[in-house]
Order: sequence, then C-alpha cells, then structure tokens
Amino acid sequence: MDKISREDVIRFSDEYMMTNVARWWKDDPIVIESGKGAILRDMNGREYIDLHAMHAVASQGYSHPKIIKALKEQMEKIFIVATDFYNIPQALLAKKLAEITPPNLKRSFFVNSGAEAVETATLLAKRATGKPGFIALWHAFHGRTHMPRTLTGFSKYKKGMGPFPYAVFHVPNYYCYRCPLGLEYPSCNLQCARMLDDALKYGAPEEIAAFIAEPIQGTAGNIVPPKDYFRVVKNILDQYGILFIDDEVIAGFGRTGKMFAIEHFGVQPDIMTMAKALGGGFPVSAAIASEEVGTAFKPLDHYSTYGGNPLAMTAALAAIEVIEEENLVDKAAKNGEYMIKRLRELMDHHELIGEVDGKGLLIGMEIVKDRKTKEPGVEETTKFRIELRKRGVIIGPPGWTGSRVRINPPLVITREQIDRAIDAMDDALKAVEGR
Repeated sequence: MDKISREDVIRFSDEYMMTNVARWWKDDPIVIESGKGAILRDMNGREYIDLHAMHAVASQGYSHPKIIKALKEQMEKIFIVATDFYNIPQALLAKKLAEITPPNLKRSFFVNSGAEAVETATLLAKRATGKPGFIALWHAFHGRTHMPRTLTGFSKYKKGMGPFPYAVFHVPNYYCYRCPLGLEYPSCNLQCARMLDDALKYGAPEEIAAFIAEPIQGTAGNIVPPKDYFRVVKNILDQYGILFIDDEVIAGFGRTGKMFAIEHFGVQPDIMTMAKALGGGFPVSAAIASEEVGTAFKPLDHYSTYGGNPLAMTAALAAIEVIEEENLVDKAAKNGEYMIKRLRELMDHHELIGEVDGKGLLIGMEIVKDRKTKEPGVEETTKFRIELRKRGVIIGPPGWTGSRVRINPPLVITREQIDRAIDAMDDALKAVEGR
C-alpha cells in the first residue's frame, strides 16, 4: 500500500464516501492505525483506552493472535464456499452454537451482519407461524436494513425512510430510570411487561408471529430490565402462541458476565440473533432457533452468497475459543462488577451522574443536569466525551436521550486500564463542571 498521510485519509474519505458517514470529533478526527487488546493507536502515535469496542464488536480485543492465526491458515486453503456446498468450519460452528446457546436452540443460519441476522429471524418467524405481525419495544435498536429499521423503536432512524410494514407495533420498554409510564420499580408491578397482554388483546394476537427484544437495550444506552421482566413477557407470549426473538447482537458472547444475556433472566427464546463479538471483529452473524422453528424454512426460502463462508466461520470458531480459553465470561462479570463499583463511587463526587447500572461490561451511566428532575444532560454528555478523548479514553455516542453514556470495552480490558479510565472520567467530569 502506498504511503498516505493522515490529512489524505481524511480528505479522500470526506470527498469520495457517501454523506451518510458520520465521524466523531469532526474538527479533529481520530484516524485509527492499529489496535492491541483494549488499546487503539492513531496515525499520530497516540494511544487510547477503548470503552466502545467498535459498537461492542471487539470483545476479544484488537488483533488477537489466535484469531489472526486461524484466519491465515484458512485463507491458504479456501475462503469462499457458498452454502450450496458443505464446508468444514461451517459444520463445526453450527454444532458449537447449538452447544453454547440455551438448550432448546439448535438450528443455525449464517449471514454477515446483525441486521441480516434480524432479517433472517423475522423471515423464519413468519414461515414458522404463518403470521405477518411483530411486536417490538420503544427504544429498541435492531439494525438499519428495512425490517430491522421498522422494528427499531426510535424515530431518528425512521423519519423519511418509510413506508414501513404495517404489521409491526411497539410497546413501552423497560427503562426504570426514565419509566415511560411514570411509575417506580418495584411498586409498578412490572406494568411495562404486563401491558403486552393489553396490547395483544386490542391488537389482533392471531396475526402476531413474534415479539423481539434485546435482553439489555444496547444502543438505547445499555438499559437493564428488572429481573422478572422477561418471565412476565414470556408467560404472556406463551398464552398466545407467539414466538420470542432474543436479539443478542450487542449483549451476547460473554459481555454481560453470562455467555448470553438472556441467561440472567431465566427464560428461553425460540430464536436468537447474534453478531458483533461472534467473529471477534470479522463480519459474521447468525440466527439460531429451536428444532421446531428452525426446520420451518423451505429450501431457498432465504439465502446469503457470503453467509457461512469458511473464513468467517473460522474466525467465529477462534473467537469463541478465545472467550472460553481466556475465561472472558467470568472476567466480564468480575471486571464489570468492579467497574460499576468505581463508577458509583464517582457519584459521591459528581452531581452530574444520575445513575450507573449494568451487567458485566455492558454499563450505562446517566448524565443529568439535576438528580431530582433527571433532566438529561445532553450538552454535558457531549463535553464529557470530548474531555475524555483529550485524556486518552474513547467512549461511544450516548443512548437515545443523548445523556446516557454507553460503556462497553473489550472484555480483555485490565483492572489497571479500568482504573486509568475511571480516573480520566473523574478529571473529565471536573472539567465539565468547571472545577
């Protein structure tokens, strides 16, 4: 590759890429050159502790040698085989997913992105039930292709993109800190979950194929549901014979201190979607379903030219091996507990923090103007991200309110790196507060 300057990278990208591409810190953008573990390095040689993990993709860390080695070895054999043919890594990965997902799940189909996995799941649900409709949650995010965008419960990514399928409707989500029903947990008796029954009674349940939800709403701000929320929901769905699609695209593969986040809540989905950490950074995704549901597709009902290719399958197998061999599920649980404790300690010194909540290393932190009114601190959150970047720490964009900080670092992050990041947050908050 020809030598290229940082300025050329920025200029070529801005001139030749479509305008839907948004860059962070546009006035002084970061041009990433390399990464190792939980550290990113830019073209100027500056290093950053990464609390974003590229939208929770890099759970195994950047440039993991086991994944690189596996990819190199597979590339020397063959790296594209369409699903019209059998291939060894695909067979091994399908078997592996059946072994590590909830026990009722067995049949997989492989595609390339989280949105494609959701497309697969919804098509399968329609085929399995013969019904056209879906229920999703307010604040949900399921992707940006047509059906996932329809299921997404946030107007910003839908306005001007319709028309959308008529057979999708949304119900209130489980956002206890900002309860959409104006109630408080636990005296609310989980009304957000129980409203699903009312919605179905008035919304033709015989037309609904599936209910889809993230076990923890990631893009909305890493929002954790009450512990019994999904038990109540699943009981209602079972009464009406409606499938449950568990979207683990962000939350899956150890991030929450369980291999899959739904394991925290004691229910089993009929279909599960997964992506991001599945490939350890390599683009691969899947939908897995129970035997009954997963055998509903007829040949060629659904297809992906690149889906299931041996290179992607090899990356996924290596990525799962890294999770298991390095005990990243347990590390995420312990380091997440530690990080949440440290973040809550910051609340004693910073009135800007309204709440800290999370599971494992999927953590949400509310920035507020006033703890009593809970008014979102949107401007303060923007300044906080800028000040953190100055101190060598990267966090992603906030959740839908513009004030819920999303913290989801690579699972390989060390305690020393966590402490450095927390100290940087302390300093950044002081700067925002003018201290």
